[in-house]
Amino acid sequence: MPKQKLKRGRKWYVIHTYSGYEDAVRQNLLQRIESLGMQDKIFNVIVPKEKKIKIRSGKRHIIEERIFPGYVLVEMIVTDDSWYVVRNTPRVTGFVGSGTTPIPVSKQEIDELQKRMGIDEPRHKIDAKVGDVVKINDGPFKDFDGKVSSVDEEKGKINVLVNMFGRETPVELDYLQITKI
Repeated sequence: MPKQKLKRGRKWYVIHTYSGYEDAVRQNLLQRIESLGMQDKIFNVIVPKEKKIKIRSGKRHIIEERIFPGYVLVEMIVTDDSWYVVRNTPRVTGFVGSGTTPIPVSKQEIDELQKRMGIDEPRHKIDAKVGDVVKINDGPFKDFDGKVSSVDEEKGKINVLVNMFGRETPVELDYLQITKI
């Protein structure tokens, strides 16, 4: 840490951690803030996560996925003491910035990130439209090709006409079960 005291006011900073240990770093840092009485300099610690929809065993699951693996956000006033507390937390490799001086994250970036994290239900982003030819990549019709006949964005479902036994058969699929050809 440079000799001069760094006082920049309350801002958000990014710390680099060992990947996979983001939640442990958050817990350790919160405990250190409490035990060392740094609540007046370190205010908030966030592991940025968002909810996503994944299909496992043919069922839809909502999971929380880290937006930036290996990084944790800290809202703090940078002083020699607060810098030392954060920097010497187990599994923290350092602040993101040049040299030893942390660089704050812009207010706009934090607002966008918090908006992205605040979404309760993940939105379906379906890039197929009626008439598109798709390949089914999961379920009993795996590796079949078909033509999209309808799209329900609200439910995340797609109806695909699959050619079986010489006739087109409608099949309702989750949008994660197809790939656009």
